[in-house]
Amino acid sequence: MRFTVAAVACALAMPAWGQEQQAAQGSAAVLRALDKVNGHTMDAEVAIGGSSEMFGLLVTVSDCRFPAENPTGDAYAYLTVRNPDDGATHFRGWMVASSPALNALDHNRYDVWVMRCSSS
Repeated sequence: MRFTVAAVACALAMPAWGQEQQAAQGSAAVLRALDKVNGHTMDAEVAIGGSSEMFGLLVTVSDCRFPAENPTGDAYAYLTVRNPDDGATHFRGWMVASSPALNALDHNRYDVWVMRCSSS
């Protein structure tokens, strides 16, 4: 049985039977990037609708959500990761903070993942 990443992200966002849980939208996403060659990391807080250059990639955040009753709980964000030089898209989709490998960026040198959402 195959599950799509969108189906898994929706399942993570949906409450369990008998529970009422709402997802709140954050105003920004906190991301971490890794340069796999030299082991350097960097963190960036990117506003919804904004972009940040992290090492050699341009990362755009379209949405970031988290459990409303548990702000420190599992966040998920919709990211687009592109090459700033030629505009080639390396990743587009939902990324879940607790399971970054579920739908991961496939790049030979860099890795980017969601840490949490932040709200003002």
